[in-house]
Amino acid sequence: MPLTADRLTRRFGTRVAVEDVSFDLAAGEIFALLGPNGAGKTTTLRMLAGLIEPSSGRVCVGGETLSRENASRLRGRIGLLTEAPGLWERLSVRRNLLVYAKLHGLPHPDDAVAEALALFDLGDRAGDAAARLSKGLKQRLALARALLHRPDIVLLDEPTAGLDPGSAREVRELVRRLRSERRTVVLSTHNLDEADRVADRVAVMRTRLLAVDTPAALRARVFGSRVRITVGQAASAYVDLLAAAGFRDVRADARTLSIGVTDSASAAPALVRRLVEAGADVLSVAAEQAPLEDVYLRLLGQAEAGRSVRNQ
Repeated sequence: MPLTADRLTRRFGTRVAVEDVSFDLAAGEIFALLGPNGAGKTTTLRMLAGLIEPSSGRVCVGGETLSRENASRLRGRIGLLTEAPGLWERLSVRRNLLVYAKLHGLPHPDDAVAEALALFDLGDRAGDAAARLSKGLKQRLALARALLHRPDIVLLDEPTAGLDPGSAREVRELVRRLRSERRTVVLSTHNLDEADRVADRVAVMRTRLLAVDTPAALRARVFGSRVRITVGQAASAYVDLLAAAGFRDVRADARTLSIGVTDSASAAPALVRRLVEAGADVLSVAAEQAPLEDVYLRLLGQAEAGRSVRNQ
């Protein structure tokens, strides 16, 4: 289901938590919100979920503007996992889910709970109090609760925070499954590797949106496109050759060449051809990718530098 944030702004007294945030999401898209603590990610999720109203701007769910009049109905199409999910610790796993099934008015709550227990592999812990679960199992239960009513839009706030690698991988696989089911997913995370693995697009946020694009496009925007070629000889021997061929940004390190290009896919064949003609043994060719963490830090640094200049 499409989801739109249209110039969302939220103030708490004199503090602006979110300012002029806009994006359009398609059904089946995974969208990651990245930013430091206090950047407004959680506030944005709460506005998207209809839990708090924006000070200005609007949220559209399936083309319908979220309002006080329709919030209860539209929230039924949204599933929200908060960073602190607030399970009822004294209730059993089954009762935690059953209460929510009834709150959502599901026609067959017992069947919905049984399906969720099976889907999240919680059947053997159904009678255990939530307080007895490990952190990973509690997160699994919280996810089951958020998805119990089969929402079209799923909002996840730090879904893998504090989880062991195995549990975190299960959550990522679940997120990918939601995409295959054509559900729209908004994921707030500090785990940049996680965002790089699962998100179709990412947004770097610091109260405002600093950049929105695919991870690959953001890399190209911030660092440019580069091709990395490993040869069997000293790479420095081919720097002048490639420069003479029009490739001006060439770096050599031991047996590796790093070449700045406009488009890595179209440039790679010409690079390889030049090197082979010059007698190089080409061992590997790959598009060079900066870690998403480097892109993120560069964008935040640029925003901070721009803020400093404006304040002078």
